[in-house]
Amino acid sequence: MVNPDGGAAAAMRPVEHGPPPASQAGGPLVTLRGLTVGYEGVVALEEVSLALQRGEFLGVVGPSGSGKTTLLRAIMGQADRFSGEIIHHPRSDGATLRFGYVPQVHTSDWNFPITVEQVVLLGRWRESGRFPWPRPNDRVLVRQVLERLGIDHLAGRHIRALSGGEQHRTFLARALIGDPDLLLLDEPTSGVDIKTRHDIMHLLGELNRGGVGIVLTTHELNGVATHLPRLVCVAERTVIADGTPAAVIRPDILRRTYGAEMLVVRRGDALYVLEHAESDSQESQPRPADARAAEAAGSAWMR
Repeated sequence: MVNPDGGAAAAMRPVEHGPPPASQAGGPLVTLRGLTVGYEGVVALEEVSLALQRGEFLGVVGPSGSGKTTLLRAIMGQADRFSGEIIHHPRSDGATLRFGYVPQVHTSDWNFPITVEQVVLLGRWRESGRFPWPRPNDRVLVRQVLERLGIDHLAGRHIRALSGGEQHRTFLARALIGDPDLLLLDEPTSGVDIKTRHDIMHLLGELNRGGVGIVLTTHELNGVATHLPRLVCVAERTVIADGTPAAVIRPDILRRTYGAEMLVVRRGDALYVLEHAESDSQESQPRPADARAAEAAGSAWMR
């Protein structure tokens, strides 16, 4: 595994984020040591070692089928463990660590007869006790989280009538109402337009500034990955690189990750990835046309 920055990589955060609350900053959240996991006896990820800190914002990149979703499930302890160790560090008061999971939207049945409010109420399962129906306080919390995400006007709407961005926010609300220490999102910007992608990433930035740890998977190198404080590359059934974007977004690592030549363009402090590089050049200053194309594909959500 490539980790050029060592332990410092995990602590680095974008200037725009600022530190998490002092009560949550710096402590360990989840530790994976030599972890091999899979499903029904088949290995999906092997020998993964990863340390997540409280209040961290981490992106996971890699080709389809490389194990990104399995890594999220492994962090939550929901994949079959064949060897290695998973440590969930408890809260400061000794309470069990809480996870919030946002799946890929295409995996859901959007014709199921359920409203936005009812979807979000499902996130209160820990507090439901013996009785399955919601309490008055649950509905108050639902209204608060929907207002926070700007979709309170959709509470009574059927989920099949939602736009792509509204679907993402609905699942995010369901995860947030459970008061998670760590929010795990599987391709949260997939299938949405550029403005919606920016809105989602701005929202995640705000949540992270409030102290919520975030791990997300993405295929969007320019629009999302290069703007995150820490990246993990998953390929060959393991983690092959872990560090800051500047340390991880390199032609040699991208070639090993995706099996294709890519050109890494630096423009000031910004990084852009151009596919189908014409030469084996490891890194270059952009030609004007390349720079404009790369910048157009990038994102301003962290600016």
